[in-house]
Order: sequence, then structure tokens, then C-alpha cells
Amino acid sequence: MQDDQKIFSNEVMAVLKAVADRLVPEDAWPSASQAGVLTYLERYAQEDPAAWTTILAPGLHALDAEATARHGRSFAELTADEQDLLLRDVQHEIVRDWPVSPKPFFDHLLSAVIDGYYGTPEAGGNRGAKSWEMIGFRPGPFPDNQAPIEETELPQRSLDQLKDRYDAIVIGAGAGGSVAAATLAESGLSVLVIERGSWLRYNEVGRDHLRNHRLSKYGHNTGPSLTGNARTILLPGGEERITAPHDGDYHNNAMTVGGGTRVYGAQAWRFHPEDFRMATRYGIPDGSSLSDWPISYQDLAPYYERAEWEVGVSGDGHAHPGRGKRDRPYPMPPLLGTKESERLAQGAAKLGWEAGPVPLLINSVERDGRPACARCGQCVGFACPTNSKNGGQNTMLVRALASGNCDLICDAIVERIDTEGGRHATGVHLVQERDGAIQRRQVRAGHVVVAAGAIESARLLLNSASDAEPNGIGNRFGQVGRNLQGHVYAGAYGVFDEPIHDSSGPGVSIATLRFDHNSESGIIGGGLLANDFTRLPLVHWYRALAPDAARWGSAGKETMRDSYLRTSQIQGPIQEIPNADSRVRLSATVKDRFGIPVAALSGNVHPESLRSSALLAEQAEKWLWASGARHVWRTRAGNGLSGGQHQSGTLRMGNDPETSVTDPTGRIHGYDNLWVSDGSVHVTNGGVNPVLTILALAFRTADNLVKQG
Repeated sequence: MQDDQKIFSNEVMAVLKAVADRLVPEDAWPSASQAGVLTYLERYAQEDPAAWTTILAPGLHALDAEATARHGRSFAELTADEQDLLLRDVQHEIVRDWPVSPKPFFDHLLSAVIDGYYGTPEAGGNRGAKSWEMIGFRPGPFPDNQAPIEETELPQRSLDQLKDRYDAIVIGAGAGGSVAAATLAESGLSVLVIERGSWLRYNEVGRDHLRNHRLSKYGHNTGPSLTGNARTILLPGGEERITAPHDGDYHNNAMTVGGGTRVYGAQAWRFHPEDFRMATRYGIPDGSSLSDWPISYQDLAPYYERAEWEVGVSGDGHAHPGRGKRDRPYPMPPLLGTKESERLAQGAAKLGWEAGPVPLLINSVERDGRPACARCGQCVGFACPTNSKNGGQNTMLVRALASGNCDLICDAIVERIDTEGGRHATGVHLVQERDGAIQRRQVRAGHVVVAAGAIESARLLLNSASDAEPNGIGNRFGQVGRNLQGHVYAGAYGVFDEPIHDSSGPGVSIATLRFDHNSESGIIGGGLLANDFTRLPLVHWYRALAPDAARWGSAGKETMRDSYLRTSQIQGPIQEIPNADSRVRLSATVKDRFGIPVAALSGNVHPESLRSSALLAEQAEKWLWASGARHVWRTRAGNGLSGGQHQSGTLRMGNDPETSVTDPTGRIHGYDNLWVSDGSVHVTNGGVNPVLTILALAFRTADNLVKQG
């Protein structure tokens, strides 16, 4: 950067360097400035000028003035002890008459320095990845000059290359949409798959530790774009608060070819047989819309098996008994255990708990021409560097396109589904921005399959109102968009005396389902407890340090060195109790870049879900103590609406059109050719990750469509 383009003046640079080097001081490892954090901060100031000009710059000037008032010297001229004492006073707001609030300034600057120091080296603040080496994080056993990942190219059509009519149009290329596309195309039907996101190759997904689907502080690494794709949160007074795609309450949906499967953790659990009859077993809690499914585990079992074998799951079919009859083992053995899983297995045995490997949609051996997992340290939230993670983009969608019967168009949105008389879908209206111009086109269809995810699928049906259905498709009884649910997570962290990690991934390797429909636990439904995925260094600093741990200075640096490889996290989802007031509507005030009303979310997590998660966290703590942890603390679930990963329920299936949107086959009540093939149809969402159920239901729905012809 040229001198006349410098963001920081010499005066500001001096105090900033001095502060950064007290927040992360030099010892046997580089200080913040030695690691390049000042370069990172200059880029940060350019990317977020508002934060720099309103918080950081005036705070640094105030800090320097405070040093001069107290000691007659600038902050950079103080001794290290004087600097540390002054920073502690700022942190605890023992200063007066500042132009900015001292603690928010301190916290903001500390976070920015930490982001640079422990973040991705390409961002400029972690030269040579020295901080990663210091704490023991290994992003992967891959040299910098590794050959490009081998991915099957997915040919795309442009808007003007589409046929006028297809036998079936599938809206969404995620888990459910990819399965539907392959099943229909391989049956001989002509299929069009419409994906609102882009086809992103491995290098286009990126590896930024601050912009990914595990930590999205400044953005994420797939779609949607941060501009023109807002949602809103409907507040109690009726006001709408805008939320961006990478915000927590939007919840980081990956919108790209493959959907969430492009960057997911890939846990591949079947639902428990009792998950399909929750209301019968437990009754209906006050304020909830808990209901039984119109199908049983036995109805879905053959499709679970099909999903496991056709998409590809590694696991041990004998590891978790009592979760329904299995007719075949998994197609691949489980991934090898880890030092952490061995220690946790000992703790589980001490407690008398059954525990075993986690089934994963990840290759443990070479399969379908793609290699086994290389155990990299940045799995969940990122694309797989060896293409060993089995998602829609490299399994079912590849098959669909290889059939010769399937076209794929990306970066296009279906703005409405065309219908006749509220009984028959005739096609869709697409919209796309290309070369700065917005283009639209209508395409006719014999069948329409909606697979855009629980929020966007509901939004699309609501936006497809007609004279016959003025409130939206399938919404005669006001059920579209209701019962939005996902999963709340709670658990515990534990620090051990010795390292229990080697930083190899994917990390999640052992689980217990002891508290899933366990009448002794006092939990309605219950859920899963498992160790978590390998943590990014920044995720560790933000989320996994003990509440009383030092977070800056020499002690903070030692905390990271001491705890990173010694900390285990046990957590899991619980069976969320749905309620009709948690829902998706169309925003009355905000539209997307195409002029379509965005999704407006409202509601809260049911209190029973929070109670259950707290009980599950107690058991996570117990497991860590039994495994030999020397310090344990729990985490708590929030009551915010579930708006992203694991989203489900908004188009629930059922026998009664007055209380559900689709019938037991996944077809919208009253229609002969309009189907839903994603988590929207889930009546309840299980106490485990739901992707295998989405895949299984997609196979079943597509089979029903093919049988109809």
C-alpha cells in the first residue's frame, strides 16, 4: 500500500501496534504485529470503515490521550506493565469522559486483533500460520502445491436454452432436490433443476475462517449474496427487523448447488421409530402443535437403506441398537476412532452408557471413484478438499445429469408456481439477473417438485397466490409456513490434563443415544449427545474458552496454547417441540433484488425444548467428568427462532388438509402434480441431524411421482 493510500496515520499506527502487541505479546511465538495483524487491520478498516471511524479510531486517540494524562507519555512509550494496567482499566470502564464507550471499544479491537492473529493466513494477519502451529491446529495433510480437487463438472443451461416444457421441474439442488432429480431422470422423465445459487467448485467455496458456514462473522463462503437477499424477523409489535444471510437468526443457509450438503458435517442418522408417534407417546404440551406423522418408521426404512447405499454412508450398523430394524449394514465401515473418542468411550463405559461411532455421509474407503476422507481439520462449514464428503452435487445430481434427461440452471429463482383452479400445477416463472439485466421466463411442467428448504419453499408457495388460492398455494387453512422448527443445541465443554486431539477431522466420532426416548430422563423426545467437529482456532477462542479464562495478554496466549488440543465438547440436538406460531410469512415491507417479498420469520422455541436441552446439557457434563476432564462447564440454548440449518416443518405432511399441507406421499393436498421434497414436510424433526430423513423421504416422494406417471 502506497504512503498516500495509508489507512492509518503514523500516530495511529504507533498506538495500534503497541496495543496489538499487548493483546497478543511476543514470547517464543510471534506477537500480533510480528504475525502481520496490522496488515490485516488495514484491510479490515477498508472493509468496515464505519466500525473504524466510529469506534476504533476515536477509541485509539482516547487511549493515547489517557496514557498522556496519566503518565505524561504516549501509550507506545509506556512500559508493558503500564500498558496492561491501562488496557484493563479500559476493559472494565475505569476511565472517564471518553468519546466512545470504553468496553465496547476494547472488545471490538480485541476481536479484530484475534481475528487477524488466529485467522486464515491469506487474510494477512497469521503469517506462515504460526499461530496455528503454536496451538496445534492442522488444517489438513495437504501441501500447498497439491493437485486441484477432481470434481465432476456439472453442465448448466442458460435461460434461453431451456425447453418450453419438462415432465418435471425440481426447485432446489440440495439434498432433497438432487435425489428427486436423479430418481425422476433415471426413470425416463425429462427434468429441469432450478438452483438459486451458483455451481461453486472447491476453490470457489474458499477457506476463510471468518467467512464460512461455521463462523460467519463477516460473511460466508457460498450463496446467497449479502446484498439483495435479506429476510426479516417480525417483532412482537409488528415491526420487521432486517437480517442478513450471514446473521445468526438467518442462520447461514448455504445456497449453492448441493445446498447445505456442500459444506455440512454429514451426520447420517435415521430417526427413531418413536419420532413418528410423538403425540401418541407423550401427549401434546400446552402451546405446542406436536403431532404424529402419517407414516411410520417401517414405511421409511427401505428408503433409509436406499439413501445410505446410493448416496454413501460410513458407519457401524450394530453401534446404536434399539433405533429400528436394519436389513443391511452400512455400505462403508466407520471412520477410524480418535484419541478423544477412546477417552469418551471409557467415560461412557464407566457410566454404563452405550456409545458408538457416528454414521457419516463421508467416504471411509474409496467409493465411486472418489477417495476416502483425508481427516482434514476444517470439515464442517467448508467444501471437502478430497471430494470425499457425499453431497447432492457429487452423487445424485451427477447421476441425474449423466442420464441425459436432466437440465440444470443456476443463479435463477422461481418467483411463482403457475396453477390452475388450485388443483393442478402448470409450470413456473423464473427470474435471473444476467449482465446487469433482469430476465424472466415461463417454463411449463407435467409435475413440479418444491425442494428449496423449509423457509424458501414456504415463501414460494405463499408468493404463488391465485384467484383460486388468494392466500397462497396449499394455504386454504392457513397452514403454509407454520410449525417452523430446527434444533436447539446444548451441551458442555471439558478441559483435560493432557491433549486429547491431534487436530485431525472430521472430529465427531462418538455418540450416545441413551437419552433419545428414554423414559427415565424426563425429556420429551430426547436427543443425541456426541463430541463435536474439529474446531477452527477462531471458533475455539470465541466459543470454547472457559468463562473465567484469560483471553488476552500473555495469559490469553497461554490459554490458547494450553486448551486447544485439551478441550472436548459434547453437545447435540434435541427433539424440538413445534408450535404453530413459529412460522414463515411474506414480508410486508422488504423485497429482494427481483422485487419479490422476502421471508418474514416470527415466533420462539417452545419452553419444553429449552427444558429438554438443559437436561441434556447436564448429561453432557456428567459424561465429561466421567471421562477425566479437570474443568467442565455447560452451554445453554437460546430461545430464538430456528431459521437455518435443520429447518423443517413449514409444509408438514398429514392426512387432514386442515392441519397439514402435504399428504403422506409428499404431494400438496388437493393437487395432482405438485410435490414437496425437503425438510418442510417433517412433522417433527428428530433428536438427531435430519439429512438422512430428507434423503429418504425424497426417494419415497419421487417414487410416488414416478408411479403416478
